[in-house]
Amino acid sequence: MVLFDRARFPRDKCCGDGLTTGALRGLEALGLRPGDVASWTVVEDVWVRSPSGRVATFPLPRGTGVYAAIARRADLDAAVLDLARASGVKVHDGHSLTDASPSPDTIRLEVDGIGPVAARYAIGADGMWSRLRRALLGDRPAYLGEWHAFRQYFAGVGPAAASQLWVWFEPDLLPGYAWSFPLDGGRANVGFGIQRGDRRPTSWMNEAWPALLERPHIRAVLGDGARPEAPHKAWPIPACVDRVALAAAGGRALFVGDAARAADPMTGEGIGQALDTGMAAAAAVVAAGPFDPARAAAAYRTAVRRGLATDNRLARFLSAHVVAHRKGARVAVRVAGLSGWTRGQFARWLFEDYPRALLATPARWHRGMLSGPGACCDAAG
Repeated sequence: MVLFDRARFPRDKCCGDGLTTGALRGLEALGLRPGDVASWTVVEDVWVRSPSGRVATFPLPRGTGVYAAIARRADLDAAVLDLARASGVKVHDGHSLTDASPSPDTIRLEVDGIGPVAARYAIGADGMWSRLRRALLGDRPAYLGEWHAFRQYFAGVGPAAASQLWVWFEPDLLPGYAWSFPLDGGRANVGFGIQRGDRRPTSWMNEAWPALLERPHIRAVLGDGARPEAPHKAWPIPACVDRVALAAAGGRALFVGDAARAADPMTGEGIGQALDTGMAAAAAVVAAGPFDPARAAAAYRTAVRRGLATDNRLARFLSAHVVAHRKGARVAVRVAGLSGWTRGQFARWLFEDYPRALLATPARWHRGMLSGPGACCDAAG
């Protein structure tokens, strides 16, 4: 197996850095050890502020594993790449795909600095502007995603930001939200996301950022000593996996992660979705074998349709009809915080310990979805 990436690692990737339970399960399955990720930070509670100013705390389970963590993508992605190398994958970072074309028995890739490469399958994990998609499906780079996010790293944050995960449903951002995710050494990943097409250009985010940071309830969490550690960055989020082609070249090419536009339409989370689609694509290829790409593509489409696509349709509905409005977001936070049981269950649902559309996909209940992350992540503290 050979992996090509146009970036050289370690490299930063613009991201909120949050790891849901679903993402943690995927990383555990790959063999990741939290101790190999320098900025690994465990989260035990989620603090949510509704549009009316009501603050609710949602606890994650204790003593049965880690249900949420934060890790800089520069650290996390380098650790995952090391796992690939250790498993025998030949890694060529710093080499980008320039073209691709199908043939009856293989797919031919043109790789900058390497030349032509023939393979039975190509898995496109090359982002929302996937060059593999563009070469095989003619997708134009004009696609800008369903959401746009904006983040900045801060150092010297106060005790709340240093240890607590905060989500603010600001009335002028709905159905978007602002966040503060704790990192090691008194630092935090702070940012916000908005839905594209809400009548404001994404350039507005740059203008709004200083004032957003100075809102009293946000400043109270960040603390007076918080200072930017690096320039702010922004990125688009693709979230329409149920409405795009997942395969090309007769099944010789399968698209995963952002290349499959698989991010969550409600939260914008994409790491768990990338792992989910990547593993489903790998399983489909292994099951089909080298000479039946149509079977591989069909199996992969079925896996995504029965799982992630169903979850994302529900998330899109909730985003449009519940959290898009001040009253809906306020009621949702209030109802979720009614009792200790509802707070705990809401936290597990929000962090994808439960499938988004659990009632619509009951078969997934029997695949350990409620068991919590395994022993690998128990020592993540």
